[in-house]
Amino acid sequence: MKQGWDKKSLMEIASVSTGKWDANHASEKGDYRFYTCAYDYLYCDTKRFEGECLILPGNGVNVGEVFYYDGEFDAYQRTYVISDIKILPKYLHYHMLLHWKALGTKQQYGSATNFIKIGNFKDYEVQYPPLPEQQRIVSILDEAFATIAKAKANAEQNLKNAKELFESYLQGVFEKKGDGWEIKPLGEVSKINYGYTEKASFDEVGPKFLRITDIQENGVDWETVPYCKCSDKDLPKYKLETGDIVFARTGATTGKSYLIDNPPNSVFASYLIRLRMNSINEFIPEFISYFFQTKTYWDKINAGISGSAQGGFNATKLGELEFHFPKSKEAQLTIVRQLDALRAETQKLEAVYQKKIDDLEELKKSVLQKAFAGELKTENNIAL
Repeated sequence: MKQGWDKKSLMEIASVSTGKWDANHASEKGDYRFYTCAYDYLYCDTKRFEGECLILPGNGVNVGEVFYYDGEFDAYQRTYVISDIKILPKYLHYHMLLHWKALGTKQQYGSATNFIKIGNFKDYEVQYPPLPEQQRIVSILDEAFATIAKAKANAEQNLKNAKELFESYLQGVFEKKGDGWEIKPLGEVSKINYGYTEKASFDEVGPKFLRITDIQENGVDWETVPYCKCSDKDLPKYKLETGDIVFARTGATTGKSYLIDNPPNSVFASYLIRLRMNSINEFIPEFISYFFQTKTYWDKINAGISGSAQGGFNATKLGELEFHFPKSKEAQLTIVRQLDALRAETQKLEAVYQKKIDDLEELKKSVLQKAFAGELKTENNIAL
């Protein structure tokens, strides 16, 4: 410990308590912030805490985050609030930003949903210097974090712009259309079927059994897809082929599509819908797949979702969607090549901006480490 610094447990220098409300306490028109275990706060009509406090999610994916607020607010019953802080509150905030996720949440409980207990706070120790040095460290970190936040906001906007560039061009292709284009309901040019009702098996007993959860952003890892017992009689009806497009028809991924390319012997599960064009000789599969990424498609999917507890989109509604396409396969192929080229360029840009964002997050950690090691003298140490 540095000379002149003190060390105490968190419970000696602050009070730790939880909110008392459930999530239904939130009120859209409330006057006070309402902190839950989510990353963003809500509003409510009551206030229980005030002044400079730290707010920490007590369960779920955000355990380990630490938020600072100076004002009047209330909190969810699984949210921890650190108040009555006897050292500089923002100093403690920065200290916990550096250490809490790693040290304070080592012990977590629960199988379905992870959570922490009040005991997690009892062993958390805080080293701190005299008040003037706390103020100096906070001043430097405030300046540094403001600079990083500005750079991150710029990178995030650039990332958003890159994504919107491709989306706008894609939408324009299907909106402008042109000579030689036709409009037909999908059900007229394709066969649309629900998948096979069977349980997955992780023993090799039949064809691969593609489920909603197997379709990730980067595609399908067929090695991890389970098998199922599908009879020889049922296999032809549900077997996947190159050019098929499958859709999630329920839950959070409703409407998400995936173009099948060179699959192993496989069938698709009942919570998927398969679309297979009546004549593959008339269509480029990649062209059809691009249609299912347009704003036009997603607007209709979102408008057509039914069900209150868990949204869904059925085969009938999919078949009723109007599909715009050029009759010429050469025209379809030209469009696919143009979109492929633009997507490749925008993905390069996205990778650059995402790396910038990731690097800025790492820089925040580095700045915190240097500050508490006494290595950060001024904000000019920050190089973006």
